[in-house]
Amino acid sequence: MEPFFAWLGTVPWWIIFPIMGVAGGAAKAWERNAKRRHERRLETLRLKAEIKTAQLEARGGHARRIGPAVVDTRASVAPNALLERLFAEHDEITARWLDYELDVAKLIAFPAMSDGRQPLVAAFLRAKKTADALRPLSAEATVTEQQVSEYLDAVGAYAVAFEIAEKDARRLRDSTFTEPERKRLDRAQQLLKVAVDESATQAERNIAYKRVRDELEGLILLSDEAVQVLEKQVARELPAQATSPAAPAAAPAPEPERIFLPSSTNSPAATTGTAASAPLNPSADDDGENSR
Repeated sequence: MEPFFAWLGTVPWWIIFPIMGVAGGAAKAWERNAKRRHERRLETLRLKAEIKTAQLEARGGHARRIGPAVVDTRASVAPNALLERLFAEHDEITARWLDYELDVAKLIAFPAMSDGRQPLVAAFLRAKKTADALRPLSAEATVTEQQVSEYLDAVGAYAVAFEIAEKDARRLRDSTFTEPERKRLDRAQQLLKVAVDESATQAERNIAYKRVRDELEGLILLSDEAVQVLEKQVARELPAQATSPAAPAAAPAPEPERIFLPSSTNSPAATTGTAASAPLNPSADDDGENSR
């Protein structure tokens, strides 16, 4: 220890201020990490509580009977109405998830929802895999009470996992990306509007589509299904100027009947078609009579 104290005596007194700053930064970093760990534990507890609540509500608000019971697990006791309700809830959650997977605009706005590296999204994908595996073939299929109970629990966990993953993705948005990456996402979002705009020309939409793919390269991985949906939107035909068949040509208006007025010759044959249709000027005799 003596060499340490001897060295400490040679250190300038003002060096203590940078050391205090470093120590303070380390303490704040440890506090932030501890806060994140605490929030993660609370999120896990909340997830478990919501799963239990969803399971209870799916059973009609009644808890399972506690105590020994004799159940014939080989008997087909599941009502069709319960399976149909579980199928509808299962399909609804899957449709909501596919809305994020196939809509490129949503993928850009909420990229965390398609990132399997996110813990909550990974938990949702595991719950989806379990629910899909336990799903009966149809509502009329022969299933046991145990199979229905397992499927009921799986659908409840699937629903809760999706809700939590969706909320977390909407909270994060693009915060996991750097500033240059966020600018690329913004440009891709603006170009996407042009790519699917029906008022734009086909050439403009094609160029915008290619630039969208370039901006998303290395940031967001588009599935093959999402690319197909987007390409169909880009290749959609522009509204035709006249979609209805051409209307028949209107019949020409009938020519007005020609009336021959008295003239100096008193001969209708002397009056040509052009003269008859042209306005008549008053004659000199008429002027004379009018002057009288």
